[in-house]
Amino acid sequence: MSSHDPTDWMWAQACALIDEAERMRRQFFRVSVSERTQAAWEPPVDVFEDEREVVIVVALPGVAAERVEVRTEPDALVVRAESRFPFAGSHHVVRRLEIPYGWFERRIPLPAAGLEAGTRESSNGCLVVRLRKTGWSGTT
Repeated sequence: MSSHDPTDWMWAQACALIDEAERMRRQFFRVSVSERTQAAWEPPVDVFEDEREVVIVVALPGVAAERVEVRTEPDALVVRAESRFPFAGSHHVVRRLEIPYGWFERRIPLPAAGLEAGTRESSNGCLVVRLRKTGWSGTT
């Protein structure tokens, strides 16, 4: 098959669209089984790692940092809170609603390295959690 074959291109485009649709479904419409029985959504995350630490960035626009619960488990970091609807009780008509609201929970798998609590900060609408690797001495 040629790399210019329209069938190859269409197949690649279809697979990319299916992947994007699945990512969006997981992000915005996942039903969670937890203490809260309400529908949940998953905020997007980025995970960075070097020899000293693992840094997790969770996009939480509009969520107050003090309302976010962060818990470490043996193999995951769990981030949980509620994104409140900003115009609840108002008489505004919704013309477009793309930002997810309500309770969310995100379980972020952690690498198999030994980790301990580091810092937690809120920056530009994101929660940034740093986990230090245990046993790292800082010398090479």
